[in-house]
Amino acid sequence: MSDDLAMVYSTGEDGGGPMATGGWTAVDDRRLVPALGGLIDGTGMWRTGVLASIERTGRYLTGTWDPPGPEGEDGPGIAGEGSWVRFIGRIGAVALRAAAASTRPERRERLLAMLEMWAESPFADPGARLRTGIVVTERLAVRDERGAAVSAGWSHEGRRRFVELRTGDAEPPSLGTVEEVRDVPRGWGSAEQLRRLVALVRERGPAPWHREAVELLRERTGMGRPAASLALAGLLTRGYVPFLDADERATLRLKVAEAEDGGSELARLTSLDRLELLADVLPEDPAELWEPDGMLGVAERLAEAWQTRYGPRTVVPERTLKAVVELQLLRLSAAEFCAAFTDPAAGPGLSAPLDTWIKNGEHGPLLTDARWDIVRFEDRLHSVVPHLSWVYAELPAGDPVREGLPGLVRLLLERLDHPGLLLRAGHPGAGSGRTVAELHERFGFRPYAGPERLDVASIDDGLTVITDGTVDRRGHRSPPRVYFRPAFYGDDERSQALAATTSGFGREDIPLVEWVRGPVCARIIERIEGASLPVGAYESDPAVSAPDLVARVADTLGIDGDAAALYLQLLALPAPTDRNVRTWNGWKTARRQKAATVLVERGLVTEDKRPRAGRQVFLPGEWIHAKKPYQPMEAWKAELIGLRRSYNRRLENPLPLPTHTLPELFAHAWSLVENGEGPL
Repeated sequence: MSDDLAMVYSTGEDGGGPMATGGWTAVDDRRLVPALGGLIDGTGMWRTGVLASIERTGRYLTGTWDPPGPEGEDGPGIAGEGSWVRFIGRIGAVALRAAAASTRPERRERLLAMLEMWAESPFADPGARLRTGIVVTERLAVRDERGAAVSAGWSHEGRRRFVELRTGDAEPPSLGTVEEVRDVPRGWGSAEQLRRLVALVRERGPAPWHREAVELLRERTGMGRPAASLALAGLLTRGYVPFLDADERATLRLKVAEAEDGGSELARLTSLDRLELLADVLPEDPAELWEPDGMLGVAERLAEAWQTRYGPRTVVPERTLKAVVELQLLRLSAAEFCAAFTDPAAGPGLSAPLDTWIKNGEHGPLLTDARWDIVRFEDRLHSVVPHLSWVYAELPAGDPVREGLPGLVRLLLERLDHPGLLLRAGHPGAGSGRTVAELHERFGFRPYAGPERLDVASIDDGLTVITDGTVDRRGHRSPPRVYFRPAFYGDDERSQALAATTSGFGREDIPLVEWVRGPVCARIIERIEGASLPVGAYESDPAVSAPDLVARVADTLGIDGDAAALYLQLLALPAPTDRNVRTWNGWKTARRQKAATVLVERGLVTEDKRPRAGRQVFLPGEWIHAKKPYQPMEAWKAELIGLRRSYNRRLENPLPLPTHTLPELFAHAWSLVENGEGPL
């Protein structure tokens, strides 16, 4: 069957209808937008006819198309919101996505159609003297013997994106006052390369997927495996809506949570970032993509582009990344979380002391800084500090993330000691006061003095800053907002006044600052830096973290060491699932089962099946249910570790910041048992 007669029957975005593949003009190019997700801006402004508009723009520039209208200046039309001009010299990004094995068929056809159109335009001509930029104008197009210029974007305060082509020796005609202009890059994507790639995809199908290429990219850049997979598929983003169907995930070998995590890791890349990273990763001869090592070459070139732009990150074990993905962090991807430990000084918000201040916002005062690094700093503060104990307890000694914990904490402490840093402390607690005027007696009368005068009343006692709430259209006043300078937070009267005012829920950053500066965090660091465990061992295994205690438990109860270790884990650890115990202790299934049998026979635990428990043996007494992401457990253990129940008596709160190291917690739990206060 010839290309002109070939048909593809697709579902979903095409509604099951046929679409000709022989000519780009037959394509419903409104559906091109999802296929280009992450490579273009302003997706809501892209309408049907965008490919024709881009094609007319090229023909207008070369003088082979004349616009209608008496003045001849109507122009070829605005395609999308104009970000398509970035494809000039960077069309390789679109080509990679068109050739990638994971791209769903209906999107591939539209990408191939765009490449067909592009190959016939001056934008694929390496010799075309093209420039793009920003111009102040309301004109749409201008052309004479020197060349032509076209407005490629909608007007914003009189400024438009434009593209021009010079055909003579003199400067081409201008649309207006040019504010910025630059020559277009000369990257992969000549007309010959584009035609050849399109023909090869139609003849052979998409380029074969290589797991080895994903691993190479991960090792060279420090990306997580999900992000590396998405990158080699064309830097897919969550804007690629709907994001990854089952077939795409199967090709990329990603679970739903992994795909979401990879998208989160790449979310900070702009559309221009993505285009520039992928512009030149394809081989000179597109046929090399179908060779056995074709995608390895793509991975090597993409890794080089990534390192040039961002530098490499420390590569962490795949098992560590998978474990972090399972935490389902809201603010950071798994790779960003790990990088906070392995390369903390390179992290946004941590690389330098941070000066923050309060400014007026649309909905009242808000915290800001020169580059919005406060958002990234707080992302790390709220993601890292609550999980420091998890890193310490559930990653093995020698793991680069665990080994990086002390350095990260020291850097955090340095940043928290910077006098220019303001953080959030929530709102005043019940009975503390609903306005700044009611808080003067406790915090004084000096107002906050920042770079701009606030629209609401404020107080600043040097440690605490409080700003009045705002009044909405219904006359309701929001509560005051409280901020504090952690560098001055300690045991003095001002700190006591702040702590008393913000007691209870909603203290935001204060508990995190208190804990990371506290003695338990310091003792955790001592455990890690003291090389108290052999490489590969886990602190959650009391046989290696508290061997003397295990021996005492075994002797007291008349059981072997394995059963004693398992008993301590059941007493103290939030999630001693069968899988976790095997991982921590290095046991096979039979060994774990033997230890559990001993405990059952002695009446220390009971056998049962319980939802989301992941184990078959339990401490006696009440069991508290919980839904994801919270962990169900025995009531005795929840009280031991300080976990609060929710209003419905279930466990619907995150684990509290620990008050013991694990050897201390094992010892405390056993002391309760010895004193007759164990689970009943």
